[in-house]
Amino acid sequence: MKNQNNMINGVPVDRLMDTIEAVKENPSLGEFHFRAKSRWVRGGHYMSSIKDFYGAGQEDTSRHKPFILHGDEPDVLLGKDNGPNPVEFILHGLAGCLSTTFIYYAAAQGIKIDEVEYSLEGDLDIRGFLGLSKKIRPGYQNIRVTFHVKSDAPEVKLKELCKLAQLRSPVFNTISEPVSIDVELEARKMTMSTVSI
Repeated sequence: MKNQNNMINGVPVDRLMDTIEAVKENPSLGEFHFRAKSRWVRGGHYMSSIKDFYGAGQEDTSRHKPFILHGDEPDVLLGKDNGPNPVEFILHGLAGCLSTTFIYYAAAQGIKIDEVEYSLEGDLDIRGFLGLSKKIRPGYQNIRVTFHVKSDAPEVKLKELCKLAQLRSPVFNTISEPVSIDVELEARKMTMSTVSI
């Protein structure tokens, strides 16, 4: 049995390698289905609950309670600032995914990383959201990410890891490449039992 204490950058490298080998032998173990439930609260405020997911060939039951995330808009966008707005969550998700990918690949290559910080900035013109211009997309026009890395590794190796993080990050790929999104509406009719008087 391998030494399960082989930790680099907080990553259990032996478990990472075992996972890679298991997925090579049984590709269906690599299929994951992540889920979120979200509910509008008021104005721009919404709450999301994230708990269960399917992965490694089974429903995961390791989380005993859901993560509750609040989102809203700042006052200038008519919200009450109960949390980051959705496009700020995109920056958070991108930073997290680039970070995880960078750190896991560094660990797999035996490269010790002392610190990683990210600066992210996205440009968005709300005229697209408001329907004031067909020439302006509603989403980000551009996102800039800067890695700040402290490590004894050669800079050329860190640059390779930075490129690899972009190539392998699921969130980076989801944002930078078109992805199919299926949306359906289930209209609920108001009944006398659901109407508050």
